[in-house]
Amino acid sequence: MWVLRTTLLLGAMTGLLLAVGYALAYVAGLPFLPTLTGAFVLAMLMNLIMFFYADRWVLRMYRAKVVSEEEQPVLHRIVARLSERAGLPRPRVAVVPLDVPNAFATGRNPRNAVVAVTRGAMEVLREEELEGVIGHELAHIKNRDMLVSTLAAIVAGAISYLALVGRLQLFYGGGDRRSGSSTLLLLLALILVPLAALMIRLAVSRTREYGADEEGARISGKPLALASALRRLEEYSRSERMTHGNPSTSNLFIVNPFRGSSLLELFSTHPSTEKRIQRLEALAGK
Repeated sequence: MWVLRTTLLLGAMTGLLLAVGYALAYVAGLPFLPTLTGAFVLAMLMNLIMFFYADRWVLRMYRAKVVSEEEQPVLHRIVARLSERAGLPRPRVAVVPLDVPNAFATGRNPRNAVVAVTRGAMEVLREEELEGVIGHELAHIKNRDMLVSTLAAIVAGAISYLALVGRLQLFYGGGDRRSGSSTLLLLLALILVPLAALMIRLAVSRTREYGADEEGARISGKPLALASALRRLEEYSRSERMTHGNPSTSNLFIVNPFRGSSLLELFSTHPSTEKRIQRLEALAGK
């Protein structure tokens, strides 16, 4: 179900890209396909650079240290066992020197992946809960969620570039102003479509979290342990908000460490933790 939903969301975002490209071509009198292609290529180049170097950038940002088996034998044992169950190459293992309990995975493909766990998570989670969390992160690697997120970012970026150029053209470029109503409609479209694209991109992120929960529970074989870990991490995220790092990386973490408890789910990179727990409990019941 989550695979189908991701496909439909990316399809909807592509439709928005075509719509805003057509609107810009109409406003500026530019050829449709070259305008659309230029914006797409620009967004693709910027996001592909991030795609190939994101693991180094994120690890450096959070001062994560890749650790050996001698330094963290328990962590390595869990990662090795679950990687084998998932049919994945064993990823590198890193520890983030932060007391806020959390974890993330990064890397452009399974052979370049890193699973990172904060010092706080290692201190507060029981071993079976840690297994559930690592299973979730391995699921992100197995499902190639980094690639999916990059594709969504490319399309959303192209929409933003086209909409910005369209708005500038309307205000300063002498676009078609013969009809005030049509100009107003175009302006509204060039403002609202990028917002809609952002909401779809966030919906893709939430869908991939549900998928990683489901697949991660199968990898670890302990959906209730993952549910317990999520409940514990959620409690800490509400009382100990992460101050180090960048909120733009929030989608990487198993629980969003940057948001306040009042943030609407519609504008969140993660679904409600309570809903995730309910799904895991239902999965365990089966």
